[in-house]
Amino acid sequence: MRFEQLIAKRFLQRDKNNFSRPLIKIAIVGIALGVLVMILAVSVLRGFRQEITHKVVGFGSHIVVSNFEVGNMYEQIPIENTRPILERIKLVDGVKNVQCFATKGGMVKTDDQIHGVVLKGVSDNFDSLFFKENLLEGRLFRFDDSVASNEIIISKTLADKLMFNLGDKVRAYFWQDNNYRARAFKIVGIYSTDLVEFDEVFIVGDIRTVQKLNNWNSNQVGGYEILVDDFENLPSYASLIYDMLDYDLTLSTVKEENPVLFSWLDLLNTNIILILSVMSVVCMVSIVSALLIMIFEKTSMIGLLKTLGATNASIRKIFIYKSISIIGKGLVIGNIVALALCFLQSKYNIVTLDSESYSMSFVPVDINLWIFVLVSIGTMVACLLALLIPTGFIAKISPAKTIRVE
Repeated sequence: MRFEQLIAKRFLQRDKNNFSRPLIKIAIVGIALGVLVMILAVSVLRGFRQEITHKVVGFGSHIVVSNFEVGNMYEQIPIENTRPILERIKLVDGVKNVQCFATKGGMVKTDDQIHGVVLKGVSDNFDSLFFKENLLEGRLFRFDDSVASNEIIISKTLADKLMFNLGDKVRAYFWQDNNYRARAFKIVGIYSTDLVEFDEVFIVGDIRTVQKLNNWNSNQVGGYEILVDDFENLPSYASLIYDMLDYDLTLSTVKEENPVLFSWLDLLNTNIILILSVMSVVCMVSIVSALLIMIFEKTSMIGLLKTLGATNASIRKIFIYKSISIIGKGLVIGNIVALALCFLQSKYNIVTLDSESYSMSFVPVDINLWIFVLVSIGTMVACLLALLIPTGFIAKISPAKTIRVE
C-alpha cells in the first residue's frame, strides 16, 4: 500500500470527535441524491421517448410512401401495389416490413350522436403486434379470402363516447363523389393506446372496404407503410428509400407526420440537460465542502507531514484518496436506490399519469446499464475536477506556523 493511501485510510478514517464527520455523511447523501435524480431523469426521458415512439409507429410506421399529389385530409390519391418499387424497398437492408394501407374519412351515427372518424384499412400482411398489445377486449378482425370483411376494432375512447360494446353494429357514412355511402361494421375488438388524437379518430378494418368506397380496384392502395429495425437511423433509411422512389411518389417519416409529439420530446431533452447540470453542481459542492472542512481540520497534520518531508503533491493525494472514497460511497448508494426505484416502477407502474395530458397512464422508465455507467463516470469526473480548488489550499499551509500554533 502506498504512503498516501495508508495515511488516507488510517489517519483520516475514523475519529468520532472530528467536526468533518457529519459533513462527510452529508456529502455522501448529497452525491447519492444527485446521482439518483440524474439516473431517474434520463431513464424517464428515454422511457417517454420509447413509449411515445412505439405508440405512434404502432398506428402507422416509421416511413410512409404515398402519391406526390395531395388529396383532401384523410383522402388519398391511389398508387399501385404492384409497382416494382415495392419489391426494391423490401430488399433494403434494415427494412423489417412493408405493408399497404388506405384511409377514408367519414362519420359514425348513433341514435343521439354523430362523430367524425377515419377508417384505416390495412392488408393481411400488416404488423398486428401493436394492436394485440393494446387490445382490451375481443380480438383483431379477420380477413376473408373472397370479400371485404366488415369487422373493425375501435378505441375504448370512442366506445365510451358513443356507448358501443363488443359485438355491436356500427353504422358509418362516407362521402364519395358528392354523395355518401353507408357501411355497417361489427365491433370485434376494443383497444386503448392513450394517444387521444388517434384514439378519438381512428377505426381499423379491412383495406378492401376502403377500396370499394373509393371505387378503386384491388391493386390500388393509399400508400406503403415501412417499418425499420433502427429508429435512431431513421433519417438514413428515409434518404436511401427516397432516392429509390419514382417521380410521382414521395415519403414522410413518423417525426414529420407527428411534429407536435416529437417537439414535446425535444423540449424534454432541454429540461434533462438542466437537471443534469444542477445535480452535477450539487455533487461538486457537496464534495468540495467536505474536503475543505477536512483540510482546515487537519491543518496541523499537513504541517507535520511537510516537516517530515512530504511534498504538496503527496499530501494532495492523501485527501483525494479520501474524497474518492466519499464519492464512491455516494455513487454506490445512488445507483442502488435508482435501480430499485426504476425496477419497481417498471414492474408495478406505481407512479401514474393523466393519460389525456401525457398520452400514457403511467411513468415509463428505461432500465439501461449504460445510463448508470455514464452518469456515475460523469459524476466522478466532475467531482474530481472540482477537488482541484480545495486541494490548492494545501500549498499555502506553512509548517512553521501550524507547528507553532500547536
